[in-house]
Amino acid sequence: MITAYILCGGKSSRMQSEKGLVLFQDKPFVEHIIQAVLGVTSNIKLITNGSDYDYLTYQKLPDLIVDKGPLGGIYTALKDSETEFNLILSCDIPLISTELLQELISKHNEEAEITVFASESRLHPLIGIYSKKVVPVIKSAIDNDDLKMMNLLTKIPHQIITIDESENFHLTNINSVDELNDLNINLS
Repeated sequence: MITAYILCGGKSSRMQSEKGLVLFQDKPFVEHIIQAVLGVTSNIKLITNGSDYDYLTYQKLPDLIVDKGPLGGIYTALKDSETEFNLILSCDIPLISTELLQELISKHNEEAEITVFASESRLHPLIGIYSKKVVPVIKSAIDNDDLKMMNLLTKIPHQIITIDESENFHLTNINSVDELNDLNINLS
């Protein structure tokens, strides 16, 4: 059993609105992600500090330690979780598919405490499997204000699942109105 946590936090200055609720193909990003996740687990929770996502029936959890970026969200998720391994996803990846999530889960080696996708050009730390065992390391990083995801990976036994450059497209996080426009153009 795996628990999925979608990190809905974030003051999106570049998007100028709540990122997970940006519409793509007439549906908020977060709903595209939930649809993909439902192919692997129905145990889904949202990490959010606001009421913007209250229309969704999934449990919402506020950050235990606020303003610590994705690391704070992951910390909250893992502290809450009752499963050893957890799927952690950012809320701005509307093209994620059940197939990619199944690949991540099936290739995950249980000796790895974090498993993420990477291509030659990019690492995707916010599409990953995270073990509850990493909580103390994340807590220490937060206490030291060392919030870079890449720094976390260097401290933890992790596994990288290599993907083809062309698959980056499905893992792209959309951070600005321009990126959203580009995505809509690329898909039309």
